[in-house]
Amino acid sequence: MDGTESSASRGARRLRRDAEANRQRTLQAAREVFADRGLAVNLDDIARHAGVGVATSYRLFGNKQALINELFEERVDAFAVAAEQALTHDDPWEGFVGLLTMILELMAADRGLREVVFSEVGGRPLVAQARRRFMPAADAVMRRAQDAGRLRPDLAMTDLPLVFYMVGCVIQHTQPVSSAVWRRCLTIVLDGMSVRPGLTDMPVVALTTAEEERVAGFDPAGS
Repeated sequence: MDGTESSASRGARRLRRDAEANRQRTLQAAREVFADRGLAVNLDDIARHAGVGVATSYRLFGNKQALINELFEERVDAFAVAAEQALTHDDPWEGFVGLLTMILELMAADRGLREVVFSEVGGRPLVAQARRRFMPAADAVMRRAQDAGRLRPDLAMTDLPLVFYMVGCVIQHTQPVSSAVWRRCLTIVLDGMSVRPGLTDMPVVALTTAEEERVAGFDPAGS
């Protein structure tokens, strides 16, 4: 052996490179197709959009759900990074506003993400995992804004998912007509959440964590 790479080794390395290139093309195609058309598309549609063979896509991912899982994990990573950045913002209120805005912007731009988040069945395990990762950091962002006297002190952590549901529903229903009108609703909600003279007292107490999880569909007792 003279140390020269064998033809078999070069061939194997080339195959690995090709496989990774096809994997990345398929992932990018899935991002685009899911964002534009939602989760009803199949792996054949994604393969065609990627310009790779259908058999190749199935060999790389097995099924559509594997693609959905991987791309949703990317979104959760983005949420976690945004929460960490919000915690270091010089202005605690602006950090809180920026976090809510960023998450809702992602939802507005990605039909597939909205379908996972609002799914009654298929998206529940994914969303439950995302909440376990994201909500503690979001709670810290919220508490920081409250400690700074900018966010009304009677808001509870269980109010935050309800805000995402409220504005998310606006996005879902107005998207065919206006892609940006949800921002008006977010402004209304944020004004109601900020500290200002003459705040109206809350008429009822906030949901408990267990109640909010039942609303979200994570507690079998609530089904």
